[in-house]
Amino acid sequence: MRQMKRGALSAFAVAVTLAGVVPTYAQTQGMERRNERRDDRAGARAAKQACKAGDEKTRPECRQVKRAMKQQGRHDGGASNVQPPPATNPPQ
Repeated sequence: MRQMKRGALSAFAVAVTLAGVVPTYAQTQGMERRNERRDDRAGARAAKQACKAGDEKTRPECRQVKRAMKQQGRHDGGASNVQPPPATNPPQ
């Protein structure tokens, strides 16, 4: 009878110890940040493609549009409502 109690007690102690070791939020914050970065990059790619589809901007200007989108995503914490910078017409 004592051995059963001792075995049950030690099994319970091991279970409590292991439960304390396992993190409850396994990588969720890192996964969220990674997904936000992926979304920012995808948005920047889409903005660059849209810029290239229009004929009013040069290739370097489209590259700057993409860069600005990525920078904006970095500074505001990767919010998904990133808007492209306003279009400026260069003097002609």
